[in-house]
Amino acid sequence: MKTFKILTVIGVLSFLFFSFSSFLQDEWKVPDKYVNMKNPTDPKVDLKIGKSLYSKHCKSCHGKEGYGDGTKADEVEGDLGDFSSEEFQAQTDGALFYKTTFGRDDMPEYTKKMPDDEDRWLIVNYMRTLAE
Repeated sequence: MKTFKILTVIGVLSFLFFSFSSFLQDEWKVPDKYVNMKNPTDPKVDLKIGKSLYSKHCKSCHGKEGYGDGTKADEVEGDLGDFSSEEFQAQTDGALFYKTTFGRDDMPEYTKKMPDDEDRWLIVNYMRTLAE
């Protein structure tokens, strides 16, 4: 009976630990260097280029309006986010640039597909237009 209680406690603690650790993995840590980075582009200039780049590289997963409902969304594990949400829009341009640049899990890194930093900044500018 004592062994059963010990095993039960160990099982519950293990469950809590793994549940908590998976919760921590969901948070996408962005280095301060990027959080505080200023967008060097003018959001009013070249918005059409940003939209075109978004359509080419992002829309298939994130959807036309950024709701996470693109044609490939079902193939992706995890939350694709809602670019129109207040939570998403509250992120700094630098944080969005970092996530777009380096990716994680199913979100690919875009430094090879879009080697020009300016292109990724233009996508950040376009994502800002998806706010509701």
